[in-house]
Amino acid sequence: MTSLKSDFLRTVTERGYMHQCTDLEALDKRLTEGCQAAYIGFDCTATSLHVGGLMQIMLLRWWQKTGHKPIVLMGGGTTRIGDPTGKDESRKMLSDADIQRNMDGIKTVFGKYLSFGAGATDAVMVNNADWLDKLNYIDFLRDYGHHFTINRMLTFDSVKLRLEREQPLTFLEFNYMLLQGYDFVELFRRNRCILQMGGSDQWGNIINGVELGRRADQAELFGLTSPLLTTASGAKMGKTVNGAVWLNADMLSPWEFWQYWRNTEDADVGRFLKLYTELPLDEIAKLETLQGAEINEAKKVLAGEITRLCHGEAAAREAAETARRTFEEGAADANLPTVEITAAELAAGIPAFALFVKAGLAASNGDAKRLIKGGGGKVNDAGLDSETRAIGEADLKDGVIKLTAGKKRHILVKPV
Repeated sequence: MTSLKSDFLRTVTERGYMHQCTDLEALDKRLTEGCQAAYIGFDCTATSLHVGGLMQIMLLRWWQKTGHKPIVLMGGGTTRIGDPTGKDESRKMLSDADIQRNMDGIKTVFGKYLSFGAGATDAVMVNNADWLDKLNYIDFLRDYGHHFTINRMLTFDSVKLRLEREQPLTFLEFNYMLLQGYDFVELFRRNRCILQMGGSDQWGNIINGVELGRRADQAELFGLTSPLLTTASGAKMGKTVNGAVWLNADMLSPWEFWQYWRNTEDADVGRFLKLYTELPLDEIAKLETLQGAEINEAKKVLAGEITRLCHGEAAAREAAETARRTFEEGAADANLPTVEITAAELAAGIPAFALFVKAGLAASNGDAKRLIKGGGGKVNDAGLDSETRAIGEADLKDGVIKLTAGKKRHILVKPV
């Protein structure tokens, strides 16, 4: 969009982050008038964020790189309620200790993408428990409740979809959107924050905050959402047969993280290069033209760039080298993910299909049997003549057994 004057909006539009914006022209003007503050909220529902939240982190990174101040909002308060958005049932209630543990784990990833400090464009991290825990409920209802209408709230997708599916929406969850709206106003008052960003499923909650700021403080606030992504085949981003693709190395190894991106579908390579890397658009355009086997080189660039941002240069190089040794030399590289089994189990012998399930290379016994019968399951790079063939001590090579599912998924089995 050539008419955009601000570096941030031009960048996020060209790279595919833009889905909706409350007043694009007015926001563009504000962003040309000097450093502005924007925030994205992250509830503390697990000890790590996963790939599904990576686009939001990249939005904050581009916000900072284009001369503005990012605010990372930890949902220490809102996590106690649970965001009903996109859910058919209430989220599990977490204890304060669980929330704190999850927050401690989540915090670590942001320092890899953002520069924190006291400067004008340095990122800051805040916790909405600092103000939500102190709210007096009666005062809150009196001061802010009249700004929200049930009629309007019932039109938001997070509410409407739950009701259409005839799934209960508790009053506790219904309050979530009020508190998220109040967060925006509080950040405007504390940090002069003018913009809230999030996924498109957060549009209704973001609008609540924009309107509350206007009514309560006569503030001109803005909202911007990014599209909710699926892969070209329709799969949800960040989900594999083994579970979520976590951003923290203690939840998912850098090698497995690298491999997830290396396995990107051909049709997604260009889009993911724009969203999850900082490669120039002209360089991405060249990579998008690669066809056939050459597209694999673009996938390696994608995996390397994303892993470098998330886990560092050394981890990205090591993952690429592990892949080279594994795929080009057929080696059982020590950097491959490992599953441990007892020496007694190995001595007794384990049916091949059961070992593939235990290693996480198949979701069920039936899946494992089909994989092996179809020739996709291998032990030490050799095919199996039977899905029930016992895998035992005789299969150890240099103290491990290498299992392979398809062409790209490998696990080392190590007796302990």
